[in-house]
Amino acid sequence: MASHESHTGRLPGLFANPDTSSFTEFLGAYSPQLLPGGRTPPASRAGEDIPHGTTIVAVSFPGGVVMAGDRRATAGNVIAQRDIEKVFRADEFSAIAIAGTAGIGIEMVRLFQVELEHYEKREGRTLSVEGKANRLATMVRQNLGMAMQGLAVVPLFAGYDEERDEGRIFSYDPAGGRYEERDFHSIGSGSVFARGALKKLYRADLSAEDAALACVQSLYDAADDDSATGGPDLARRIFPVVASVTSDGYRRLGEDEVGALAQAVVDGRYDSPGGPTAPLR
Repeated sequence: MASHESHTGRLPGLFANPDTSSFTEFLGAYSPQLLPGGRTPPASRAGEDIPHGTTIVAVSFPGGVVMAGDRRATAGNVIAQRDIEKVFRADEFSAIAIAGTAGIGIEMVRLFQVELEHYEKREGRTLSVEGKANRLATMVRQNLGMAMQGLAVVPLFAGYDEERDEGRIFSYDPAGGRYEERDFHSIGSGSVFARGALKKLYRADLSAEDAALACVQSLYDAADDDSATGGPDLARRIFPVVASVTSDGYRRLGEDEVGALAQAVVDGRYDSPGGPTAPLR
């Protein structure tokens, strides 16, 4: 017989007084099958044919951080999608991006967004930047079973630290290890090329606009050498997703802004196909 609560339209009592301010822990206790890592499939090669997303970059600058991602998703040697979005608003002062299995990654992002909002509503305050990074590490760790089957998701997290008045960047490994990165970082199949470009382009005194330009330059270099990374598509007007996080909060750059950056990068490559170079001395 159905309970009285099911007839009244009211939520079951377990929703009224959860034992934790973590939505992920609450879901794991009562409906673990709904978590991204709660449905571990049997070992197979299915992961090779599921869309994967690459490449993500993040660059810090005085007073904030810029994060950008290309728009290509691949399934094996096929371009599965040309305009997938991999950079998202986590909350007012942080951003998250994903590389790896696209479907599970997007699900993880949505759960992380709910996790932060749930904590804020329960506790009446937001988590610190490190607190947010730690919560995300727990979620990545819960997906380890899926990662072992070839369905790994590796996020990149960046946020504005109000106490330090600076942007901070955190990377992760598939087992949930959390690592704070200095200055800049990149993840995904084209990350080695993007990071190499950023080594030459990064300066501690970058402006927000120059940090965004450096991100687009590095993604272009990644696409130049990695077939799974998509470069700016001027014909289709498909450009990287670029967002900044500062004391003013999260802001996604408009299509016209990113389009102008992409056009400048492409125009510059006609004269210098290898891109900007660092001084030799």
